[in-house]
Amino acid sequence: MKISCTKKLLTLAALVMSLNSHAKDHLIYSVSEDLPMGEEKEITRRNYYVNIGAAQGVSKGTTLNVFRRISKSNPYDNKRRVNYNVPIGQLEVIHVEEGAAIGYIKTINKAIKDPIFDINNFMIGDHVSVNIK
Repeated sequence: MKISCTKKLLTLAALVMSLNSHAKDHLIYSVSEDLPMGEEKEITRRNYYVNIGAAQGVSKGTTLNVFRRISKSNPYDNKRRVNYNVPIGQLEVIHVEEGAAIGYIKTINKAIKDPIFDINNFMIGDHVSVNIK
């Protein structure tokens, strides 16, 4: 009886570890925007394509948190790298497929208290996660 329980626990642990090793990062993989024509009060739209969709529980109107992974070297600690997951803002989903979605800018963190970025907008490679209220 004890061997059977141990075997079940080992099988369960192997299953959990295999699920964790296949975890997928969700990110912005493409951006498209209207071509600005230089008209007064012109509104240019921009779409962000992400690899998270209905299969992950996303639906039209879902808010996605966008964050950038920044890595910096600390010269005072043997040049150890410090990695940050810094929030950039939020996307709102406007179209959903099984494993992908399209979103537009809901908010961008540009306040004085927010971190400074080389590019103060969403970009390809930024990571996304579902906003849980």
